[in-house]
Amino acid sequence: MNIDGSRSSGILMHITSLDSEYGIGDLGPAAYRFADKVKESGANLWQLLPLGPTGYGNSPYSARSTFAGNELLISPELLYKDGYLEQEDLVHPNFPSNKVDFNSVIEYKLPLLKKAAKAFLKKNSRRKSYLDFLARESFWLEDYALFMVLYEKYNDARWYSIWDEKEGFRDPKTIERIKKEKKEELKVWYALQYLFDDQLNRLHIYTKSLGIKTIGDIPIFVGADSADAWAHLDLLKTDDKGHYSAVSGVPPDNFSATGQLWGNPVYDWKKHEESGFEWWLQRIKRLLHMTDILRIDHFRGLDAYYEIAASAKTAEHGKWKKSPGKKLFETIRKELGELPIIAEDLGLMTDSVKKLRDSNGFPGMKIAMFGFSRDKNGNYNPSDDFLPMNYTRDFVAYTGTHDNDTTRGWFDSLSEDDKHMVREYLACDDREAVWALIRAVMFSNADIAIIPMQDILELGNEARMNYPSTCNDKNWSWRMVSGAFDDYRLSRFKHLVRLTGRDGKTASERERA
Repeated sequence: MNIDGSRSSGILMHITSLDSEYGIGDLGPAAYRFADKVKESGANLWQLLPLGPTGYGNSPYSARSTFAGNELLISPELLYKDGYLEQEDLVHPNFPSNKVDFNSVIEYKLPLLKKAAKAFLKKNSRRKSYLDFLARESFWLEDYALFMVLYEKYNDARWYSIWDEKEGFRDPKTIERIKKEKKEELKVWYALQYLFDDQLNRLHIYTKSLGIKTIGDIPIFVGADSADAWAHLDLLKTDDKGHYSAVSGVPPDNFSATGQLWGNPVYDWKKHEESGFEWWLQRIKRLLHMTDILRIDHFRGLDAYYEIAASAKTAEHGKWKKSPGKKLFETIRKELGELPIIAEDLGLMTDSVKKLRDSNGFPGMKIAMFGFSRDKNGNYNPSDDFLPMNYTRDFVAYTGTHDNDTTRGWFDSLSEDDKHMVREYLACDDREAVWALIRAVMFSNADIAIIPMQDILELGNEARMNYPSTCNDKNWSWRMVSGAFDDYRLSRFKHLVRLTGRDGKTASERERA
């Protein structure tokens, strides 16, 4: 992806974690303030998690739609400035400042956003822009709106187990009746998606003006209980009654004796190929409209994926099945040109996965905290691929990601022997371990270095974003308190950006500046 010799850096900070007053980070003033901080640091990248609307469990990796935006990220302040809310509408409960209480946020914010959507429709002041949006996003928008109207009817119950069969399996006459009967409700969901799109576009224009590129995220599979699955059941593996026949996961390993049963339906790749990968083309186009660069989660699944019978209770008896990744990327490149993609290539890697990644010129990922391993004799292993000194240019380097503990939490959890190994490598004491690991990543040969915001703030495991394979109110809830990204922490990061030349500029560009 990098062909000009520049070195880049950025911060991993999801929108929900920003310090908005309304219980959850949003696309309003806090996002612009954060973009200004990234610019001031000298970095040129801002990495996000998936932006889709979340459901049960609040995971952005199991969204209700892979095309739609999360309505909860719409800023009430910007809606007020645009004339869709009144001043009194901005009065809000006292939300926690350091976490998202999703239930409270939904209870307060969704009715407010619907009120603004109705005001937007009534004013009709952006008619051309709105009609252009409806036409551009017609591939998915009506299906998503229908899904959400029915989702509310059934009080968030799963479409494939609770809904009336004619609604769950999209009987044509039933769907047409709903379109007529729920016409006004559907318009509200269209308007909400337009308002999200409008606010995201404005932020995107602003970040581009600062020279900052945003990195989005693509979960490889869709959620079982999603509008994508409901509307495109023909593209998934099902039995003759339309029920999922196979789901995704990973096989048993040293960390899990029974493997991981993710439960996402798997693709019927033959159907995708027959359609010219139209669904994937539309998906990539939509996500590149939202961000500049895309990280593909579980990239190896586009080479081969682990398929498990839908009736299975564990992932022990699944089988590896081939995916048409080569054809998929050839088709997408032919239609959309070169692809700014990062391959999340962690976990079980094969020569075939590496070939798919490298033949497309996609950088892989390196996680520094994975690098402190021992050899078979129990000694420090200087050859570990994840040690920062061993990175090659064609990778994106991280201290950790949303699925790992924070660096402080990780270091504090180590045995004394392992702490000693880390201190020796980083040449630091316990107090400076976090910034020493950040420094090692920034000084590595990787073209791109991304640091989670929690590490810049030196936060412990209380700020961890996600514990994989769990569902609780801690996951996805961390928020940065107002003022935490202060001048001291900004200056430390800025100093490293300058020392390592990670401002996204080539040497000649830097000389001309």
